[in-house]
Amino acid sequence: MSSQTERTFIAIKPDGVQRGLVAKILARFEDRGFKLVAVKLLRPSQELLRQHYAEHVDKPFFPKMSAFMSSGPVLATVWEGKDAVRQGRVILGATNPLNSAPGTIRGDFAIDMGRNVCHGSDSVESAQREIALWFQPEELVEWTPAQAAWVYE
Repeated sequence: MSSQTERTFIAIKPDGVQRGLVAKILARFEDRGFKLVAVKLLRPSQELLRQHYAEHVDKPFFPKMSAFMSSGPVLATVWEGKDAVRQGRVILGATNPLNSAPGTIRGDFAIDMGRNVCHGSDSVESAQREIALWFQPEELVEWTPAQAAWVYE
């Protein structure tokens, strides 16, 4: 793979888990050719959510968002591949599902912003910070998929 290989953090929020969309969402990333390097199911603590959404803590919507994100299990994942952060955002669709194109995760599975199924890192720097919040270094698995030669030049 090239120097554009990077990692991104994708979380399937409680609404996605409760609606049984986990397999469909994971398949979108696998089908595209991205490599899963970490996965865990957890109910995030308020402290983790305050750190993850640090830029939103003082905003009026934070308490409601934080309560929702801790209301049930979240599937935290790390994906690796060429341009993974930007491509991950494309696969997810616009933050507001009403602005998401059909064929994107949010365009196909969501209607309201407060129930938009997934979170995805918005920059390489954010991805690095979020991955470090949700995973210990030893939880990130280094491996080469057998299909890599069929996905990348």
